[in-house]
Amino acid sequence: MEAKWRWVLITAIAPVAWGSNYFVTRQYLPAESPLWGSVLRALPAGILLLLLARRLPRGSWWWRSLVLGTLNVGAFFILIYVASQLLPSNVASTIMASSALVLMLLAWPLLSERPAAPGVIGAVTGVVGVGVLLLGGGAAVRGWGVAASIAAMAMSSLGFVLTKRWAPTESTVAVTSWQLIGGGALIVPAALLVEGPPPSLDAPALLGFGYVTLVATALAYVAWFAGLRRLPAGAVGAIGLLNPVTGVLLGTLAAGEAFGPRQAVGAALVLAGVLISQQRSATTGRVRSLPWRRKMEPCALP
Repeated sequence: MEAKWRWVLITAIAPVAWGSNYFVTRQYLPAESPLWGSVLRALPAGILLLLLARRLPRGSWWWRSLVLGTLNVGAFFILIYVASQLLPSNVASTIMASSALVLMLLAWPLLSERPAAPGVIGAVTGVVGVGVLLLGGGAAVRGWGVAASIAAMAMSSLGFVLTKRWAPTESTVAVTSWQLIGGGALIVPAALLVEGPPPSLDAPALLGFGYVTLVATALAYVAWFAGLRRLPAGAVGAIGLLNPVTGVLLGTLAAGEAFGPRQAVGAALVLAGVLISQQRSATTGRVRSLPWRRKMEPCALP
């Protein structure tokens, strides 16, 4: 039980770091170059982790890394960019929050992780909490923006589940590095086409990218994939709901943004949903071994 909650806390590093990324991006990074910002976020983080892992892909991992890098990083970041141009950020974030449920549904056929009542109740509670926390106002909602946001959510959810399925014994650091490098490289042509050459960076932007690269990308993705390896995918998806909560709290504490009773109720619902969703693994102890896992060749961990 104690070990399980330790992995819950480790996994929570990812959404908390991703939530802080909103504030750092708004305050310190060039707003006119979001695609180059994604490249400068993903590629340096991937190269750093590759130096730590000291392992290149081999065999099927060459194409798997490209597939996962596209789903989790490259196409995901591009679609998020499109959604941010067409949708209010609160609407896009609420759509992304539904990944807690989508992860759970995808894990059923792909990982044989059958949804349990606490997981479903927790995910629904958390998604409702995100809606209460973020939704409000009468900003226009454009259909293409909704489509881009749904596509980003679905692709990343599939990518996370495939990572859990394909890499049960591979080095988490190595698999993360391969995805970040592959996905970051995929964004480069789009960045050149849409934004032109890379932007010049001043000292605050360099410090901001340092945080985004080391904490909000390298550390966050390693923590996320480590949690996916050891916890049910649905439980990990619910932990991801801490992302918008962190963004709202940082905006309140550091930028003086409004935080009233509605936001407090929403945050409380999200936290309750995260706790409820963890009850399945608390009662069952661990995810059962799957047939496709037992057939895979063991790989030494670094």
